[in-house]
Amino acid sequence: MQMTDIRRSVEEDRGILKKIQSVIPGYAGYRRREDIRQADSQLRTQMADRLHDVRAALEESRRSMVDNMVTEGIEAIGSLINKTTALEGRVRHAEQGYSGFSAAIRIEENELNRLYEYDYAMVASIQDLMRQASELKLAVDASDAARTKGSVDAIRANLTNFTRAFEERIPRIAGIYNMG
Repeated sequence: MQMTDIRRSVEEDRGILKKIQSVIPGYAGYRRREDIRQADSQLRTQMADRLHDVRAALEESRRSMVDNMVTEGIEAIGSLINKTTALEGRVRHAEQGYSGFSAAIRIEENELNRLYEYDYAMVASIQDLMRQASELKLAVDASDAARTKGSVDAIRANLTNFTRAFEERIPRIAGIYNMG
């Protein structure tokens, strides 16, 4: 999975008016906050799309089990599908916490870098989920109950870790939006 560099994409998407506005005293902080908000929205959309792909892969494994009349583990995979669906919706529709125009703000680079570290951890977690979903499909197709259970457990743990990282990220991004 290759995600575009969202920071670069937002910068490139700035029109000439936005570039001019970014140098107006008192407006630069607002413009930068708007850019962070836009980058956050793009990142969350991409992550939600990848979680959708994970869910589709899990559904494929469940379908394979049904086709092969294998019932052991099918409920656990259904539970993973439900968790992934809920997480996808939560990521896609998370509140942005943006408070609108205020005085110029100063967002420290190290604070942004910490936020980007959270973002990278979540993106890496989704990549792991895709790999694990592929491993699950191989285990299901091989009718290997032990490998299937191990894959289900690994996916469950990764979903929990992703959820935790996402929950920790929300206050950080909201804090950046609401600085002023």
